[in-house]
Amino acid sequence: MSTFPDGIRFSVLDRSRTRVGEDAPQALRDTVRLAREIEALGYHRFWVSEHHGVPGVAGSAPTVLAAAVAAATSRVRVGTGGVMLPNHQPLVVAEQFGVLESLFPGRVDMGVGRSVGFTDGIRRALGRDKDDADRFAEQLTELLGWFTGRQTAHPQVHARPAEGLRVPPFVLATGEGATIAAAAGLPLVVGDLRGRDRLLAAVDAYRSGFRPSPWADEPYVVVAGTVAVAATEAEARQLLIPEAWSLAYSRTQGVFPPLEAPERIEGLAMTEKQRGFYESGLSGHVHGTEDQVAEALGRAVEETGAQEVLVTTSTYDRAALSESYRRLARAVGLTPRTA
Repeated sequence: MSTFPDGIRFSVLDRSRTRVGEDAPQALRDTVRLAREIEALGYHRFWVSEHHGVPGVAGSAPTVLAAAVAAATSRVRVGTGGVMLPNHQPLVVAEQFGVLESLFPGRVDMGVGRSVGFTDGIRRALGRDKDDADRFAEQLTELLGWFTGRQTAHPQVHARPAEGLRVPPFVLATGEGATIAAAAGLPLVVGDLRGRDRLLAAVDAYRSGFRPSPWADEPYVVVAGTVAVAATEAEARQLLIPEAWSLAYSRTQGVFPPLEAPERIEGLAMTEKQRGFYESGLSGHVHGTEDQVAEALGRAVEETGAQEVLVTTSTYDRAALSESYRRLARAVGLTPRTA
């Protein structure tokens, strides 16, 4: 197995995917259950995501879900990957994280991104439009100012209980977003591992433009991607099938469906367009045996100089999902936590 640099961290992002025949509350409860497993395995962080109006994803309120995760765990860091800042007022985001940090001091991360709702209908429901993503740098500055007490947009207002608290911020981005993270002096979360050239370009732009800030003295890079580990490469590939089909279906039918069993998906009669999206969804992800995955992640860390790897895996079989994370923890040399 690959030997990783001293201090390299491994963390998990869960998107609270629903399964066929199960409801959203079950997916959310399973996210909390998985967080406890991830903590016991020795992972550094457990993050949740933000999606709106997506049938196959239950995680629509990440700060609320993060509170449930933090309450059910005791040592793993908890945060968001991420709150989509253009969907919210920075004051409200600061207040939410201020409450989280007050309840769970020293364990909360504030990951933010610049995406807006992915359909016109959702954007209208959120009171946003595509152009709001262009205000991300301005919103990020305001958000950080609510914590430091130095925001100038609303000088007579103070964020309670956020002001004076230190909640580590992270920017989820590539391209222009990586440049914004560098200018703000914040850690960068960049993915996915399939887009090597784009990933390396974003990391290079981030490092070259990084300016030290009160939040970070030097660049900090988290590389993110889908990882699946099993006893054989073929079994690991099976874990990728439910998500690949869900993506293919969404791109041809306009609906992001719950995850289905790989055995059923392999028997489907797909259109040529669906088949193309499906095969694309299966390709390029890090998957295989423990040795194969450790080697692939080792290369990614070496190429990017990343200090941390953020892993996400979505599959139908929850037992297989847990086993994948157990195998990955063993492959990269994590030390299990004891009660």
